[in-house]
Amino acid sequence: MEETQSKPATPDPSPAPSPAPSPAPSPAPSPMLDRIPIPSPNHVEHLNVNQIQVVVRRCSSPNVTEETTYFIPRNPVVDAGTNTDPPLICCPLLQRFCPCPPRGLLASLITKVLLAAVLFGVVWSITGKECLPKGNLFGITVLFICALTGGKIVALIRLPKLPPFPPLLGMLLMGLMLRNIPVVTEWVYIDHRWSASLRNIALAIILARAGLGLDPSALRKLKSVCLRVAMGPCITEACTLALVSHFLLDLPWVWGFILGFVLGAVSPAVVVPSMLLLQKDGYGVEQGIPTLLMAAGSFDDILAITGFTTCLGMAFSTGSPSYNLLRGVLEVGGGLLAGILLGFLIQYFPSLDQKHLIMKRSFLVLGLSVFAVFGSGVAGFPGSGGLCTLVLAFLAGVGWGIEKARVEEVVSWAWDVFQPLLFGLIGAEIRVSEMEGHKVGLGVACLLIALLVRILFTYACVLRAGFNLREKIFIALAWMPKATVQAAIGSTALDMTRTRENKLDKMEDYGLIVLTVAVLSILITAPIGALIIGLAGPRLLQKPKSCGAAAGTEDDTETPVTYESTL
Repeated sequence: MEETQSKPATPDPSPAPSPAPSPAPSPAPSPMLDRIPIPSPNHVEHLNVNQIQVVVRRCSSPNVTEETTYFIPRNPVVDAGTNTDPPLICCPLLQRFCPCPPRGLLASLITKVLLAAVLFGVVWSITGKECLPKGNLFGITVLFICALTGGKIVALIRLPKLPPFPPLLGMLLMGLMLRNIPVVTEWVYIDHRWSASLRNIALAIILARAGLGLDPSALRKLKSVCLRVAMGPCITEACTLALVSHFLLDLPWVWGFILGFVLGAVSPAVVVPSMLLLQKDGYGVEQGIPTLLMAAGSFDDILAITGFTTCLGMAFSTGSPSYNLLRGVLEVGGGLLAGILLGFLIQYFPSLDQKHLIMKRSFLVLGLSVFAVFGSGVAGFPGSGGLCTLVLAFLAGVGWGIEKARVEEVVSWAWDVFQPLLFGLIGAEIRVSEMEGHKVGLGVACLLIALLVRILFTYACVLRAGFNLREKIFIALAWMPKATVQAAIGSTALDMTRTRENKLDKMEDYGLIVLTVAVLSILITAPIGALIIGLAGPRLLQKPKSCGAAAGTEDDTETPVTYESTL
């Protein structure tokens, strides 16, 4: 065991000028190393877990190579050959389901509980009573968790051959329940200033996503029918609601138009998933109906938000009607100018040679959007903030090109956090005990009348667009659901009345009416619209002629081009 084996190499066939030197003797082994020879090929040498195998090769001459194997014990004190037995397990079944230390799902659960406990301890040590029951942080956390859970539960409801229900319904209902259950209301409290600030942040994120989602090449390719569908029904519904609410709900004309533009926007959160499901099955693809509705959704929402902010600025300005109208025009012009300047600024800063480029661009887009929404209110021009956000996000996306998609992904992460907060807070603003039955009934009547006019005018907009009767009926019915924009801007007017120094009870009542009708529109039109699209689509739309039994192999691999809204 103490000898060193030397392995001579194959001699060179060419004649050597001098005889090969004899192999040099191997060096003396170290007393701390247990050196053994290399085992023969038919001998199996087992390496103990407490040993380290070291192979040393050295060339004593050009033709001779020595190879030595050492087995070094990990712990020189303990004999390596005595710890080869497996560990003793007293209860294999217990070790299988509850290993020590824990692993897998149990370890993940313990880790999450530990992280939550540490986070709560840190926040409690800083904020004190705010994170305890009846505190704002406690209420926001409970609302967020409940809204997220409600959205997950509603998303699990699946009916055969129907699009899934939008998760925002569950978020809205959870907020409504938290506000109207007596015991829970006492413990879950959120100050209206905190609630208004969180909803305004969510509005800024929605506007940033809408601006980034606009494609300039798609704008140039869209036909006139898309512009008619995007603009005509929105303006018509806003004017109808202003007229009806003025006589039924006793709203002033400017507040009637505020309500009209709040309800005039269609919800891509309901329309887009339903259209994608129909498009996947081939319904209406040849006629371009899914593409038409998804492309027109963003423009419809932008038009409604622009009209809302303009009327909002006029409602809270003091002066003659002509002055208020001029002020509204100036707010629109100021928002456009500020958005153009900020959009061109963030096109070039940060520069392309900087590190973490995507995160810096995302932070600038979100930061400037939130600043525009809040700063316009502080400056006394609340109608210019939303338009400024839309313009700066659109121009920034045009300048970034294909890199815009990565910024949109980061912005969508922020929306995933604020979406449950937005719909939960909107639902929490409604107190069922304080609602007047006749006003609720009149609000539903106004909503139904406006929806009827919208459906008829949408049908008129697609009369000479190359669609048959069934397709025109489907487009008119599918252009009805409301959700995201109504939740984002439905409470803005009420928040502004609460923050004014000279509060007027009538203006706060007007803002509460706008919010109530907006919530009712979400609860009524979002689920009904999803069901109508899912049921009427296969019956009113046509599949492509090539969509037969044999065409399902090669044609289905191609995905049709769509212009999807980012709201």
